[in-house]
Amino acid sequence: MHKSGAMTQRSTTTLTFLGASGTVTGSKFLIEIDFGLPTQRRILVDAGQFQGEKAWREKNWEEFPVDPATIDTVILTHAHMDHVGYLPALVRHGFKGLVICTEGTARLAEIVLRDAGKIQEQDARQAAEGGYSKHANPMPLFDTADVENTIPMLHSVPFYEDIDLEDGITAHWVRAAHILGSASVRIQTPHTSILFSGDLGRHHHPILKPRDTPQGAEWVVMETTYGDREHPEPEEEHAEMADAIRRTVARGGQVLIPAFAIDRTESILKALTDMYKEGRIPDVPVYVDSPMGLRALAVYADVQLEELQEGMTLNDFLGIPRLRESMSTDDSKSINRQTEPIIIISSSGMLEGGRVLHHLKRLVTDERNTIILTGYQAAGTRGRQLEDGAREVKVHGRYYRVKAEILRDDEFSVHGDASDLMDWAKALDPAPSVAYMVHGDPAVARVFANRLEDELDWVAVVPRYGEVVSLIDGHEDPPDLNVKVPKPRNEEPNRE
Repeated sequence: MHKSGAMTQRSTTTLTFLGASGTVTGSKFLIEIDFGLPTQRRILVDAGQFQGEKAWREKNWEEFPVDPATIDTVILTHAHMDHVGYLPALVRHGFKGLVICTEGTARLAEIVLRDAGKIQEQDARQAAEGGYSKHANPMPLFDTADVENTIPMLHSVPFYEDIDLEDGITAHWVRAAHILGSASVRIQTPHTSILFSGDLGRHHHPILKPRDTPQGAEWVVMETTYGDREHPEPEEEHAEMADAIRRTVARGGQVLIPAFAIDRTESILKALTDMYKEGRIPDVPVYVDSPMGLRALAVYADVQLEELQEGMTLNDFLGIPRLRESMSTDDSKSINRQTEPIIIISSSGMLEGGRVLHHLKRLVTDERNTIILTGYQAAGTRGRQLEDGAREVKVHGRYYRVKAEILRDDEFSVHGDASDLMDWAKALDPAPSVAYMVHGDPAVARVFANRLEDELDWVAVVPRYGEVVSLIDGHEDPPDLNVKVPKPRNEEPNRE
């Protein structure tokens, strides 16, 4: 790790919001500690891709605000793309430091990044062959070689231990119960402490052990994805989904369930297994057409990680009689030859890439079929278009009529709702000097900030993209980075 020189009395510590500010995605928070020459540290918390609206996605291609070679450490909260998906691009442009995270995050990030590299190359190739890119020679954001250069940098650490980052800096990971390996991370420096909530799970995750409460800190960076609403608590779990499956099978159709490969596929399989065992859905073939989802499922099934609920076994995910796994391309293509009622689970969850698009093209034009959306669909995605009632959808440069039934099941979200977030905040001891609201639409983040101020008497701020704040009292305000902020649109939040 970084080797320091002698520390002086003069020092500054700043925090820069390089993502998940003004939007939900693209999580990146830069901590800069200047102990005085010759010792300076740059620590990046999360390195996520921007997703959703085009104006934010284009930021993935912009020059990074600081030289990646000057960042010595990246700390990860969890393995979703909007928290790890920029790592290979960071490496491509010169980052050579350590990437530190929990074992679950390291193992899932390896799967996520390898899949992302293939999709980047595939999308660039298809855009060139199809002629639907505005670029004469469309290039990937990063490629599989960049991913393979990134994976050896991943270093896993246990929960609940102080990890020495040198120069008097430590980091501590506490279970957040959002997905496997997810954590809140508290960073202690010689002068202050900063707590990053990461994405917080609900009180009761369907698969994982409950989240824990970390020690409080002087500064808190807190997610607000669902900071303005409560999750529904239905009398019967996934009743609308079960009814839609029965209805589709009765009319001879097929069901397509776009799913995030990490955590969501596992939750869907558990829900389908429960429905089948309870007699709420018929016995039809269920295809998991997601190599990444299947590899992630193997990680979830590894009891050595000790994150699953007590007593949970592989049969809780895979207790469906006619479950089929589609790993190869030929396996995936063979699904398209099926004419009987079947259920297909395939990524991506917002219909933005991967094998699911081939199934979408085939199924969306037939009124017998049903597409079940199982999570929030970000603005600008195909999933959002379908949810909003689009009459046609564009896939691989061509438009298709939407005739299939579209249903959204809101019960799969493992983001904490407003009450979950408030309970986490109330438990922090000590309370922060200032809390920064991130990972939310600005209007939603402001709603939750107001609630923290009204109920807990906190100072709760909604930072701007590119804003720089001082983490040591008595210093002048640092200048913000000269970055362009996409013009806000009057839309629902881009929740994952």
